[in-house]
Amino acid sequence: MKLTYIILIGYLISAVFIYGQTQLTIPDTLSGTNFNLTVKSGTVNFYPGFVTNTMGVNGNYLGPTLILRKGEHVQINVTNSLTDTTTIHWHGMHVAPENDGGPHTVILPGTTWQPQFTVMDNAATYWYHPHLHKKTNEHVTKGVSGFIIVRDSNEAKINLPRRYSVDDFPIVVQSRAFDANKQFLFKSELDSVILVNGTKNPYLQVPSQVVRLRLLNGSTERTYNFGLKGNKSFYQIAGDGGLLNVPILFTRLRLAPGERAEILVDFSSMQGQTTYLMSYASDLSNGIIGARQVGMGINGIPNYSNNKLNGADFNILRIDVIAPTVNPITTIPTSLTTNIPWNTASVNATRILTFTSTGGMMNVVGPFVINGVPFNMNTINYNVPLNNIEIWELRNQTLVAHPFHIHDVQFYLLDRNGSAVPSNEKGRKDVVLVLPLETVRFITKFENFSNSMVPYMYHCHLLTHEDDGMMGQFLVTNTTDVEIENPSLPNEFLLMQNYPNPFNPSTVIGYQLSIAGHVTLKVYDILGREVATLVNEYQTAGLHHSQFAIINSQLPSGVYLYRIQAGYFTETKKMIISK
Repeated sequence: MKLTYIILIGYLISAVFIYGQTQLTIPDTLSGTNFNLTVKSGTVNFYPGFVTNTMGVNGNYLGPTLILRKGEHVQINVTNSLTDTTTIHWHGMHVAPENDGGPHTVILPGTTWQPQFTVMDNAATYWYHPHLHKKTNEHVTKGVSGFIIVRDSNEAKINLPRRYSVDDFPIVVQSRAFDANKQFLFKSELDSVILVNGTKNPYLQVPSQVVRLRLLNGSTERTYNFGLKGNKSFYQIAGDGGLLNVPILFTRLRLAPGERAEILVDFSSMQGQTTYLMSYASDLSNGIIGARQVGMGINGIPNYSNNKLNGADFNILRIDVIAPTVNPITTIPTSLTTNIPWNTASVNATRILTFTSTGGMMNVVGPFVINGVPFNMNTINYNVPLNNIEIWELRNQTLVAHPFHIHDVQFYLLDRNGSAVPSNEKGRKDVVLVLPLETVRFITKFENFSNSMVPYMYHCHLLTHEDDGMMGQFLVTNTTDVEIENPSLPNEFLLMQNYPNPFNPSTVIGYQLSIAGHVTLKVYDILGREVATLVNEYQTAGLHHSQFAIINSQLPSGVYLYRIQAGYFTETKKMIISK
């Protein structure tokens, strides 16, 4: 009787343990050259008895993994079924600005955006997510994001695990906060719940062989210090933008929001065992969101110390090791590729970007800005000549670590505070975590794409910081592009406010001119194609009040840019046509 009682108690404990775990969801894949994505609202039962309102792509939460091949031309049809405007940005990918999905390239409710481009990126793990100004945090938190896996011929020659969901697993880690009704909160300091691929309390079965994990930090602010329970070692083989030169042995790997890393783990001797992918946040240095401390004393982040994850070592994913597959990978390659950074002797320009808090150096809640100014949709911060090789120097003068991300290009880190960077940071990157009071330099080349009207972005990838204005934008321009000039001629020409917004049923652009001459208006679609030209001519000097009227029935719904020119005055603005 006593033995039966003990067995029953053991069974109940085991049942409770199993009940608390959910098999990890692996996103479906889409491959080929034509992709259909629908951004939509949904619901998920993260907690029994509660329905959480979510967003997703082709589903209720998160989206499918896109499998792309370098050199292929792809078209992606992105339909917005939300009641809110959104965008989709292809994070880390080298595409033209009109295809990049930044905040200027909005997708109105009920419309479809159709970017198309040739895949020019190296084999690596990228991702897609919204980039609507002041709404990025909300839309990503609710679930709009997904993986992109690029394959190429060089990576294909290496004996690596690449059977998706068999020995090659996408792992996106996101910390989330919920209110009493289990709805998402957008205050990241309360993010005490970990979701992996949108799964709460997950477990993953892996074969007892060499396995590839594609790690993506998809959190809005939290940095993770990844490691395996018991300090089991693993090899990093790739970073944000592609393979490293050689596999690098680690027991800890820090990833900030937006960063990716591909690791190989040898589970050959662990069949039948269980381990955990963990975050050893107790080792994170002060100032990193997720560390024990950010800021000092009363200047700290409110409620930060009450979050059980901050500064703690915690489980992320339970890993159960099962039997090996047929034809398993059992070895770690000794070499991968050859990364060759651009020569600093060929640099055309050096740009200095300084991070500060509008509340002063001791303030860690922001808003934070770059070079003293918040983001402005109508301000171009830099004009970068096509094919420029540049050094960007990032100076963090705050007590918070900021993951800096730049669109369009991959870069190579040169140094941190004048010292050499770790080996795993010597590959191609598009996100770098700049620590408090640290200066980081990188080198990059702006090649292949230019557009005199549609900018690329750079910003902090802490999404609350980005939404609050820690962002800037730059144009890559060719000598054959039409330059955008903004000389001040208030006594000769004054551009009045255009209205209404959204523009329906017509767009009226008013102005006044005090000299004789021409006023020309040209309208371009988001691909830079001229779709309308209007000209007003004045033979005599004098104060002329006039306007241009664009009948919207002549143009489909979407985002347009109009350029108005009078003498030496030229200005370009965005307009939205919604029918």
